[in-house]
Amino acid sequence: MRKWNFYTTNEIKPNGWLKRQLEIQAEGLSGNLDKVWRDVRDSAWIGGTAEGWERVPYWLDGFVPLAYLLEDEDLIARSKKYIDAIIAQQRPNGWICPCSESEIATYDTWAVLLITKVLTVYYECSKDERIPEVIYKTMKNYYELLSVGTIKLFDWGAYRWYEGFIAINFLYERYQEQWLVELAKILKKQGTDYAKITENWKRPLNKWTYDTHIVNLVMMLKAEAVSNDLLEEEYTDRAEKLYEILYKYNGTPVGLFTGDECLSGVSPIQGTELCSVVEQMFSYEHLFAYTGDNKWAERLETIAFNALPAAISDDMWTHQYVQMSNQISCERFPGKSLFRTNNEEAHLFGLEPHFGCCTSNFNQGWPKLTLSTFMHAGDTVISAIPIPATVDAEGVKISLKTDYPFNNQFVYKIDAKKNMKFIVRIPSFAKNIVVNGSTVSNNGELIFNICKDEKREIKICFETTPELLDRPYDLKTVKCGSIVYSLPIKFEKLMHEYEKDGVERKFPYCDYEYVGQSDWNYGYCSDEFEVIPQIVREIPFSSKKPPVIVKAKVVKIDWGLEDGYETVCAKVPESMKPVGHEENVTLYPYGCAKLRMTEMPLIK
Repeated sequence: MRKWNFYTTNEIKPNGWLKRQLEIQAEGLSGNLDKVWRDVRDSAWIGGTAEGWERVPYWLDGFVPLAYLLEDEDLIARSKKYIDAIIAQQRPNGWICPCSESEIATYDTWAVLLITKVLTVYYECSKDERIPEVIYKTMKNYYELLSVGTIKLFDWGAYRWYEGFIAINFLYERYQEQWLVELAKILKKQGTDYAKITENWKRPLNKWTYDTHIVNLVMMLKAEAVSNDLLEEEYTDRAEKLYEILYKYNGTPVGLFTGDECLSGVSPIQGTELCSVVEQMFSYEHLFAYTGDNKWAERLETIAFNALPAAISDDMWTHQYVQMSNQISCERFPGKSLFRTNNEEAHLFGLEPHFGCCTSNFNQGWPKLTLSTFMHAGDTVISAIPIPATVDAEGVKISLKTDYPFNNQFVYKIDAKKNMKFIVRIPSFAKNIVVNGSTVSNNGELIFNICKDEKREIKICFETTPELLDRPYDLKTVKCGSIVYSLPIKFEKLMHEYEKDGVERKFPYCDYEYVGQSDWNYGYCSDEFEVIPQIVREIPFSSKKPPVIVKAKVVKIDWGLEDGYETVCAKVPESMKPVGHEENVTLYPYGCAKLRMTEMPLIK
């Protein structure tokens, strides 16, 4: 098992389409949430009266690295303003969360785990020397309260106990004090053992439970990787065993598990919460860093390049709470919600459809993916997620120019001031790999020995082949490399500006219904597909001008609507019999097709 370390925002910078993606995010909701949304603008975390639990920490978790990656002085100053206000409220005994002394015993300390995790992120970005002491005091107070029984883990804290290890590991590297080990043991003892509840994942219920809550489950996947060293336990790859159960009974074509809001089976018309998308990415980032196992990086790519952009509007001012594989229209349900535990608007694009956690949490996705592009161990650097970025650290500068995943050409420029080893991870689906003009076999990685004072350019390209993959209910999905393809559905956007419960929705952060306008009732009638690269434009995952397309042959079938709904296709087609002639259509990347059919039958 080979472990990797993350670089910081001072060492990695985005290039090309990735930088543009972060700029759009900064220009959109993420970069303006403290100006327009009261739960951040007026939060109790900074002395206000609005929500004082997870929303400001969630927002800072992505806003802080976004600010530093873009080297934006305004964003950096605003992040510091929030951190300063949070630190100013810390009590002498170390308690940091905004609640009264009498409320501490009943305060769900998931917020303690989250804010200390965020403070580690802020320290890695800013190198603010106040932060280690602030985290130390917070966690020492937390340990003392837990060890004497004044507080205990319950509800969210009990299901997210492993999140505390981000800060505990941070402190142990610096102080090596035994109480940190004892705190780690308390958290695991009081926390949920997910291996004991896997039977609950095999049959979806129209019932909300912590055991099947999708965000808990995807966060959980990294639990062993972040905790077992400090607990002195052998690593067993438990994440893979739990992943296999979750995916078998709840998997989607883009590597997610359904959860609207709890596990929802394998139906293509059930949804997946956006919080779970970014948290699943974060888990995979840590799993790859801890294990060096390429499967986690490859799974990370699939989610990042498909599921993340799919649930966010082109301008990143609005987002969905849940996305569906087969999503023919995003209109409010006039009656009973289709979703198991979400309301009738959870699939709309808006400020806070259904619930506001995703409003603040989705913005960690792209910045943390950027910080996973390159990783290091000793004198070895790996290109883990090969998207355009530059790392400049410890006498080594490596720049990658590429439009991957939209095409498969890569140019690395290396300037080394010391002897080093450079590794490029090669995905399992890569074929006909060529390095500087020579064909090589796919062994999962390419290794280059770089000498001191050497400057080298490495050109790599490979081929990928579109595949028709099996899905439940005798449906199929088209995938080529890391990108899943969907039949896009044209739509009209209906804008809604209004105020509800004191929260204003006003352009550009209002709500939108995406009303489907084109035919969707198709099946594939050929398993041959043509991939055609396009230009990567100002909006990398544009819903109007995608950076790559696929030509496919389809035929209309009598698919039908889900019983009781006029804007939802049936879970499975009513008939596989063609009702028209063969047609040529253009498929879009899943992340570009805001309305789409992703799982369709192959008509023989």
